[in-house]
Amino acid sequence: MQYRRLGASGLKLSSLSFGSWVTFNKQVDANLAEAMFGTCFDAGINFFDNAEGYEAGGSEIVMGKALKSLARPRDSYCVSSKVFFGATETPLPTQTGLSRKHITEACHQAMNRLQVDYLDLYFCHRPDPDTPVSETVWAMHNLVTQGKVLYWGTSEWDAGQIAEAYEFAHDNHLTAPTMEQPQYNLLDRERFEVEYAPIFEKYGMGTTTWSPLASGALTGKYLAGIPEGSRASLAGYEWLKKHMVESDRGQDRMKRVAQFLPIAEALGTTPSKLAIAWCLLNPNVSTVILGASRIEQLEENLAAADVVSLIDDDIRAQLEAI
Repeated sequence: MQYRRLGASGLKLSSLSFGSWVTFNKQVDANLAEAMFGTCFDAGINFFDNAEGYEAGGSEIVMGKALKSLARPRDSYCVSSKVFFGATETPLPTQTGLSRKHITEACHQAMNRLQVDYLDLYFCHRPDPDTPVSETVWAMHNLVTQGKVLYWGTSEWDAGQIAEAYEFAHDNHLTAPTMEQPQYNLLDRERFEVEYAPIFEKYGMGTTTWSPLASGALTGKYLAGIPEGSRASLAGYEWLKKHMVESDRGQDRMKRVAQFLPIAEALGTTPSKLAIAWCLLNPNVSTVILGASRIEQLEENLAAADVVSLIDDDIRAQLEAI
């Protein structure tokens, strides 16, 4: 396993990490989660991603139980949570957003669910138009100084919002954000590669990227429709089904996927491995978050690191022309 610095910080994360969006508490129970974490540890993964909004906190409960059962030294791995959406199906006004109150309460709740004494990484899951950035930065800074959070960051913020948080922190001698968690894959590149370019250069921002397979699209499994048991077939994810195949945008993405699959075949690898390996080529990617609902799926995705060396300049040009 390769380890990369989280931006300008001294923290080194495994280039591949493991997350639990959708799968934990829905497709993955505590026993399977424990087996998956064992596989991850054996492969050298040291970062596990979660959020209060994943299954209304249920995902963090499953992860916490699995990590406790494995009893690995706490200083050997990192866990994260994210704050914004709340951990209930119908959150009250004080149970969502990025106010000082919710950021603080959500941190304590996440630590309880994950059964840890601190969060290594803590993300603002979305920007909050109802809370001043200054209040959010102060709340995160306070949690850092209290030892409850080691590094804080953002997720799906635009470059201007990220810069505002950095500048306010620097101007007021507070703890600045360390990382952003954006979507990044062969089908979704512009924000990461274009919009964030000045942010990488100026602030040394780290990234924990999600959806390297574009929610499974790059495996090719949605070319013939929505397979039973796939993420887009799950109750509550009808929006993903529309996003995948039922919209003009979805159909355009499927055409691009159809161009991608023969490249993987010609290399003698799977589409999943090649898609993940391509993400690792970008030096601004600190870690690629993997998701899986089966051990076999996880093992295949972990093998993506071995495919990076197969991507020469010609193959990379073919991929990026899709």
